[in-house]
Amino acid sequence: MNLLSLFLIAVGLSMDAFAVSICKGLAMKKITLARAATVGLWFGGFQALMPSIGYLLGRQFEQYITSIDHWIAFLLLGLIGFNMIREALSPEEEEADDSLDVKTMFLLAVATSIDALAVGITFAFLKVSLLSSVSLIGCTTFLLSAVGVKIGNVFGTRYKSKAEIAGGVILILIGVRILLEHLGFLA
Repeated sequence: MNLLSLFLIAVGLSMDAFAVSICKGLAMKKITLARAATVGLWFGGFQALMPSIGYLLGRQFEQYITSIDHWIAFLLLGLIGFNMIREALSPEEEEADDSLDVKTMFLLAVATSIDALAVGITFAFLKVSLLSSVSLIGCTTFLLSAVGVKIGNVFGTRYKSKAEIAGGVILILIGVRILLEHLGFLA
């Protein structure tokens, strides 16, 4: 997997965290660098941790499914992408809460990084370098989440659903690309 694809996956995965960060920023009366960095660290840390766990799980089952790994990557990325788009188009609104306590942030970080666990499984099948991949995903999510807090505080939720839709489309397209490469349609 090339660096551009990996970067696009990082951006796609970070869109859930970015959207929640916008909501956090919307609820905050005063933004500080420390508060934005706290949100970024929670989300970026979990976005790096979850694909690591997925990768280790995927390596355990690699010998059993290497012949269909491209289909698994395609299905997982497609399902994650479609779910992100579905959530973005859902009329349900998330409650704006400016709390950064451990319980709240832990639950949000886990919820926004579950899809990264599945991506980590696909990384195991695609023989992706784990350290560089999770570092890029974690750093990208950290930056986008910290910026999302500021954007939410300044602009509100106007861009939240658009970010989730963009993230979903990116993941679906990367899944299609992986499938087409393994089927021999792309060189």
